[in-house]
Amino acid sequence: MPVPERKSNPKQYGQKQQFSEPEDKSTPLGKEDKKFIQEVTGTFLFYARAVDPTMLVALSSLAAEQCNPTERTMAKCKQFLDYAATQEDAVITYRKSDMTLAIHSDASYLSEPKARSRAGGHFFLSENDQDQDPRDNGSVHTVAKIIKAVMSSAAEAELGGLFINAKTAVPIRTTLEELGHKQPPTPIQTENSTACGVANNEIQPKATKAMDMRFYWLKDREARKQFRIYWRAGKLNRGDYVTKHHPAVHHKTIRPTILTPWKVVEALRAKLNKIAESATSSAARVC
Repeated sequence: MPVPERKSNPKQYGQKQQFSEPEDKSTPLGKEDKKFIQEVTGTFLFYARAVDPTMLVALSSLAAEQCNPTERTMAKCKQFLDYAATQEDAVITYRKSDMTLAIHSDASYLSEPKARSRAGGHFFLSENDQDQDPRDNGSVHTVAKIIKAVMSSAAEAELGGLFINAKTAVPIRTTLEELGHKQPPTPIQTENSTACGVANNEIQPKATKAMDMRFYWLKDREARKQFRIYWRAGKLNRGDYVTKHHPAVHHKTIRPTILTPWKVVEALRAKLNKIAESATSSAARVC
C-alpha cells in the first residue's frame, strides 16, 4: 500500500486543542534505501546552506530521521527530490550595504516530532543605522535547526531561537570585524513580545529555571552592546519561513522574496548584452 507524501500540518486557528502528527508506524527501510536517503541529505545540504535556503527545513527533517528511516521517510525524500527537480536554479541577490550584520529570529513551538520546536534565523548585511529597522538583503547565513530540548511554552521556544541565532552570530561578528567592518550592536528582530521583553529586562519572569541560561546569556550580551533585540510583526520576519513546513501556496508566495526569480536574471542578462553590443558598435564606428 503506498505511503502518502509529506504534507504540511493545516493551521487550526481558534482551536483550544492542537493535535500532533500520528506516530510513524510504516515499515523500516533496508540498508540500501537508508544509504540513499543519507546521500540525498548530504548532497543537497551544502547547496541549501550556500544558495537555496528554501530546502533547509525539509533537509533538516530528513536528517533527523535518516538513522532509522521508514517508508514514510522515503516518501518525504522523493517529494523533496520532486521539489528540487521542478524549481528553477536558485539565485541570491546582494545589494550594497555597510556590511553590518542583522538577524531575523523566529521559532515554531511543538512543530517537530517528540514535542520539539524549531529555531529559524535569517542573517544578512545591512546599513549601520541603530535607530531603524535594517533594510533586508540577500541571506549570508540561514538557521533552520530543531531545538534539542523540549520547550515548555511558545515564549521559551522564541527565547531558545534568539539564543541559537545570537550564539551563531558571535563568530560572524568577529569575522566581519577582522575584515575591517566595525560592528555596532547587532539588531535581532523577533515577533514574540514576551521573549523580547525578557531579553530587554522589560518583563520580570517567574519560575524560569528552564530559561535561565538563555535568558541570562542574552541579557549579558545585550548589556555588552553586542546585540540589540527588538520586536516587529511576524509577517515582516524573514526567519519565519524556515521554522516549519508550509503548504505549496506559501512556498510560491514567499520563495520569490528570498531568491531572485530567474526571469529577472534573464532580463538583466539581456540588458547587459544589449549594452555590450552597443559599446562594440560605437567602438567599431570610431575605428
